[in-house]
Amino acid sequence: MKRVKIKSKQVILSLVCLVLGFILAFSYSLANSNQDEGSNRTDGQLKQEEALRDQLLDFQRKNNELQEDLYEKQEKVVTMEKSFSKEKQIYFNLAEDAERYRMYLGKTKVKGPGLKVTLSDADYNPEEENINNYIVHEHHVFKVINELYIAGASAVAINGQRLKHNSYVLCNGPVIQVDGVDYPAPFEITAIGDADVLNSALNINGGVKDQLLNENIVVSMEKEKEIALGPLLGDS
Repeated sequence: MKRVKIKSKQVILSLVCLVLGFILAFSYSLANSNQDEGSNRTDGQLKQEEALRDQLLDFQRKNNELQEDLYEKQEKVVTMEKSFSKEKQIYFNLAEDAERYRMYLGKTKVKGPGLKVTLSDADYNPEEENINNYIVHEHHVFKVINELYIAGASAVAINGQRLKHNSYVLCNGPVIQVDGVDYPAPFEITAIGDADVLNSALNINGGVKDQLLNENIVVSMEKEKEIALGPLLGDS
């Protein structure tokens, strides 16, 4: 019987192959086990994942619908705000007009800067036979009042009595009658408005003031920071 010598290299190679085979077998078995477990988990969760995915898509769809609805409502709100703004401006303008008309009609108290004009009779002149040539008449008062209104006066009063749209001024002997009330000279005419404009209107060369001075009427003017006129009582 022959003895076979086994070389050390062959022994080592055999051990390596054996170990490598064992590792490959174990790895294959482990891979199959993990694959089976993964397959089982996916199958168990598949329906649940699909349900969650469908639910998420449904939420996204509803969210988009709500956003579109929100945008539409926001546009409606903007349109309504613009409409209300226009209506508010219209009502505001109407209120301003009504207040202005009430002021012109003397229904409300009014105050503001303005001008005070005083018309006085001239000093007695013995050489002047006709007394009417140096006293204030209604046409003198009318000249001042008309010029003040033309210059933008919003309200005018004579000796504190506020004029209305149908007021009248008449001479009654030595006095002037304003809407049936007698007032002696001097006559103080107060007007609410731009004092500089009113003053300039009366002081134009050859204008109202010069005409009054030429007719022997004493004229004085004073700018006022504030003039207050009460509302008219009774029918106006």
